[in-house]
Amino acid sequence: MLVIDLSHTLAGPFATMVLADLGARVIKVESPTGDETRTWAPHVKGFSAYFASANRGKESVVINLKLKEGKEVLYRLVREADVVIENFRPSVREKLGVDPDTLFNINSKLIYCSIKGFGLDDTPYRDLPAYDIIIQALSGLMGSTGEEGRPPVRVSFALFDIMTAYLAVVNILAALQARNKGSIKGPIYIEIPMYDAAVFSMAYIPVIYLMTGKEPERMGSAHPSIVPYQAFRGSDGKYFILAAANDRLWVKACEALGMPELAQDPRFRTNPDRVRNRDELVKLLSEVFSRKPRDYWVRLFREHGVPVAPVYSVGEVFKDPHIVKHGVVAKLPHPTLGEVPQLTYPAVINGERPMSEKHPPLKGEHTDKVLREFGFSDEEIKELRAKGVIT
Repeated sequence: MLVIDLSHTLAGPFATMVLADLGARVIKVESPTGDETRTWAPHVKGFSAYFASANRGKESVVINLKLKEGKEVLYRLVREADVVIENFRPSVREKLGVDPDTLFNINSKLIYCSIKGFGLDDTPYRDLPAYDIIIQALSGLMGSTGEEGRPPVRVSFALFDIMTAYLAVVNILAALQARNKGSIKGPIYIEIPMYDAAVFSMAYIPVIYLMTGKEPERMGSAHPSIVPYQAFRGSDGKYFILAAANDRLWVKACEALGMPELAQDPRFRTNPDRVRNRDELVKLLSEVFSRKPRDYWVRLFREHGVPVAPVYSVGEVFKDPHIVKHGVVAKLPHPTLGEVPQLTYPAVINGERPMSEKHPPLKGEHTDKVLREFGFSDEEIKELRAKGVIT
């Protein structure tokens, strides 16, 4: 499968990285200035760590699509492609000549995946830019995350970019399957609005509101429907999560604490009881947990089969024995970094994790190679470079 990646920033590039891990050939077409995340800090030996997180497995070709000759170069690549993915604002793709109608006229079997902030319907938001933090704000996520009375909290990574990326992968693979089975003939157009994807992926939070009419409370790490199911602080100031998600686990948690009577207290006997009396129970448990350090409680509850986890710093994650043993981190050779650490694909297929062995590319690293492969002579490449069409 040949994928022409016209996307930038995160949602599109992350989707095409996943496709590369699954065996697709991905040609990343960049503007002369490059994907904007190449400039995002921090940099290691001049190379963006952010860019490296979403662009392994690709060949980078720099084409100036504002020039007529640049469009013609791209069209020669598109003729051979199975998939094109882009995330331009609606008015931009027409100006660049990469709109679906234009590309379908070039390749009638093309699967065209368009990631948009708000979609192309005639809504007030149609032409607005849509970075992940904008979508987190509009989706209700930031309004329902954090603690009451405190400022809104952004999830620390671009959650809805990643959710949208995975939806793009699912839909592209489904389209390929439909095309291969012959159930859909001709070109296929897929559009994924990030805003819709965000609301959809919040699942029970919006559905509870739709069914009850009640706004979700901002409860920090706590859960609106389950108690105790939140972070508690140990005597060393470190936090852990206790997740007694049902009455059976609550009984086991009380036994682990040497307080079996607590499970029979009429205020706390069932989960609805505990939800009604949340404040009393959380205060009681917090006082108990303040007597011993985090890791003591984690060890104790694990020994009793109660779901529990330390709240790790990112540095602690990569010391975790599961992460170390499970091959979550790999290193790829890189022309400027020597090696670049990468997070491996999170699935095991026939005993192996699929993952491209191509490093995150330097800007335009593969321009000449790819153009030669698509029939451009050395003289044509030289001429295109002289005109500023490619770099």
